[in-house]
This record gives sequence, structure tokens and C-alpha cells, in this order.
Amino acid sequence: MNIGEIAKMAGVSSAAVSRYFNNGYISEEKRETIRKVVEETGYRPSVQAQTLRTKKTKMIGVILPKIDLGSIASMVSGILSVLNDNGYQLLLANTQNNPEKELEYLSTFNSKQVDGVIFIATVFTAKHRKALKEMTVPVVIVGQKLSGYPCVYHDDYHAVYELTSLFLEKGCRRLGYLGVLHQDKAAGQERYEGYCNAVADGNLAECRENTLIADFTIRSGYEKAEELFERCGPLDGLICATDEIAIGAMQYLKSQEIDIPGDMLVAGIGDSELSRVTTPTVTTVHYSFGRSGELAAEMILNILVGKDSAVREVKLGYSIVENESS
Repeated sequence: MNIGEIAKMAGVSSAAVSRYFNNGYISEEKRETIRKVVEETGYRPSVQAQTLRTKKTKMIGVILPKIDLGSIASMVSGILSVLNDNGYQLLLANTQNNPEKELEYLSTFNSKQVDGVIFIATVFTAKHRKALKEMTVPVVIVGQKLSGYPCVYHDDYHAVYELTSLFLEKGCRRLGYLGVLHQDKAAGQERYEGYCNAVADGNLAECRENTLIADFTIRSGYEKAEELFERCGPLDGLICATDEIAIGAMQYLKSQEIDIPGDMLVAGIGDSELSRVTTPTVTTVHYSFGRSGELAAEMILNILVGKDSAVREVKLGYSIVENESS
């Protein structure tokens, strides 16, 4: 069958059927009539034919660093909810935190017919910036701010500044910080600077030396907490760049019979599911990861239909979730 035959059976024009399959405007009465005919016949339009005719694939490529992170899963869920409602499909590219794979997927999506790319980013090297400039399809960046590109990101600096200030208000005077690589501007550099400036403003600038870089894992949190204590001696508070690092650090502290929060306060960032089931539960920062995914998807679709010609940067807020570890 073809669109003309569907139109004849529904008693409408071929143009109306075409608009139906392409989410264009038609009256509800015509839409319902066409839907019934489509269901009765089992007709499905040829994706290849649609692509050739409209030059659109109705496909959005999503590049992400690691799918098993709760924050990333929430972002993807938000992206999917918007794409599904607008008749688009999602093509996932999981890079396993490999920057070279990110570059490969940017090149692949640029040449393999997706309408746009949502890039859940971690680092921007010179190669990344070059690849982004060469993209012929629109790109929206999530999780990082990059000048000249539409992006959705969180206020990492003030989140950690406020979290550190909370610990100072609770009487902490020997604070430590477990961060991540500063090449990751948001989770690495911005969060680190929030900690350093908060302790400096609290007249504890010496606490800026009590820092180490960890990986995004519980195991690394354990190992780096041990290393930090061996280097700096007893601390009374520990801020961690992620919940996973905080949970690993708490495991180490328990192994040393250090009471949380009696002897030491601990906090992470992300408000993950794990932070709510540990003993004690982890004080953390809540980010709207799902909403950031929704906004990114809305941005890319608006760009594709010409509604959003200006480059938009959206910075989302946060909230401190004070649990048992503080």
C-alpha cells in the first residue's frame, strides 16, 4: 500500500496523510480517521522513502560517557521522553569515558545521517573543539558549558561552595576534598574552586592543601580517602565530588572505626540512589539531571524546526540534601 491508497480509504487528501505521519497539523477528526485506517491495514511508511523525500532521519544521536551512572541514565530518560513525544528516535553512543571514542562518534554522526547530536560531555580538548566546528548538524551540549554552543549545565561552583560553607557552619576546621580531574570543567574544576574559595572565605585557606584527585568510583573513594588521611592526618569533614567517591570514603572511615557524623562529616554530590541506602545516608547535592535531558532535547528539536536561532545557555540550580552523614 501507499499513502494515496490510505488517503482514499480514509476519505482525505494524500497531503493530510503525509502530515499525519510527519506530525504536521491536521484536524483531530481527520487524524482519528487516518489512525483507524492505519491500524486496520497495518500500514507503515518507508523510513528510507521519508528520509529521501524530507532529508530528515527523525533520529538524534546521543553521545554519553558511561550509561551505568545514575546521573547519565536520568539525562537519557529525560531526552527520550521529549523525543518520543515528537516522533524522533534516539541513537546511543556509549564512549566508556574514552575521549577518542567521543571524537569517533562525533565524526560518525556527522556523516551517517542523524538530524542532530546531543553531547553529554566531560572534557573539551583542542580536538573536540575542532570536531565540533566541523559538524554539519546541530549539536547541544549537556553537563558542560562551552561558549558558542547551546548547552545545559548545572551550577557546580556554588553547589560545592554552599556545601563546604555548611560544614564550616557546623564547626568543621580541618576539611578535606576528594575531587576529579580538572579537565572535566564542571565536576572537576568548578567543584574544586567552589571548595577552595569557601574554605578561604572561612579563614581556613590551609584546607586548600587537603585535596586529592579520585576516579568516579567507590573503590577510588576508598583508596583516596586512605591516602588523604595518611598525608594530612585526622580531618573533621570531607567533601567529595560525587556520591560514589563519598561512599567509598565512608567505607574507609568505617574500617578505621571513625564515627560518621560523630567524628567526621561527609558529603557527596549527585543525590544518587546509593546515597539514600547507605548507613549512614549521605548528605549530598541534588541536580535536576532528568530536566537537563528534557531541555537539551527541546533545544535540538527547536533548532531543527527553526524556532531557536540564538545560541542558548541554560544553567540549572541545585539543592542541598542534608542526610545522616552530616
